[in-house]
Amino acid sequence: MKIRAVLFDLDETLIAEESSNDAAAIAACALAADRHGIDDAALFRAMREQSLALWLGGPMIDYCRNIGISSREGLWGAFSSDDPGSAKLRDWIPEYRRRSWLDALRHLGIDDESLAAELAHAFMIERRARHVVFSESRQVLHQLKRSHRLALITNGASDIQREKIVGAGLAPFFDAIVISGSLGFGKPNPEIFATALRHLNVAPDETVMVGDSLSRDIEGARTAGIKTIWINRFARPRHDPRKIERLDERDRYHAPDAELIDLRQLPSIIAGLD
Repeated sequence: MKIRAVLFDLDETLIAEESSNDAAAIAACALAADRHGIDDAALFRAMREQSLALWLGGPMIDYCRNIGISSREGLWGAFSSDDPGSAKLRDWIPEYRRRSWLDALRHLGIDDESLAAELAHAFMIERRARHVVFSESRQVLHQLKRSHRLALITNGASDIQREKIVGAGLAPFFDAIVISGSLGFGKPNPEIFATALRHLNVAPDETVMVGDSLSRDIEGARTAGIKTIWINRFARPRHDPRKIERLDERDRYHAPDAELIDLRQLPSIIAGLD
């Protein structure tokens, strides 16, 4: 069956999410170093540890896992959607941000509420200025759009993901954009893939999914009957060799139909799957 449609993940597939978060946090920590002589590298490490611990122990962790909202997105997103989960998260987020930076400072022996608030604000400004697209993403999207219908399927809060998509200038490439926060569930739920197929009016066997997550993108799409291409930019093993003998069957990911280290060869790979 000829491939008529291509589904893309967003974060770490088309745009650099983690490095953008790191750059924004490093910039905020540098502000503390310049003004107050704080070790910016130590503050960066402490902020990551403290914010993650608060996130995992927070009241909205189940909702965030279901939708696919990360601890670092919690440090800058507006969470402006009207759904009850987003509203509850929005109520808690100011305290989460304050505590993340304050606990990081306290970890270094500094108890300064005003500085914590300043750093929290600086991170939000810095992060919103960074929507970095991988160097080959636009060219590949241009090429594929001539011959295929394209959809974006991304986990996350609706306002955050749309801000990334618009900020990166990627929205015009897609015939459909499906965001988990708008549906109430995310990848790997096969229904989110089915939603994209309905928007594109294509069948599963006419479609391929491209993503960086083996569990969410590859296994989710495979369950929905869609061919899969794993974008493995950081040369990760499919399984940790130190744990392979202890892996439960549920943790063993099926091999994708193809694997790439970047998107440049994607059009030719898709042609080979036809």
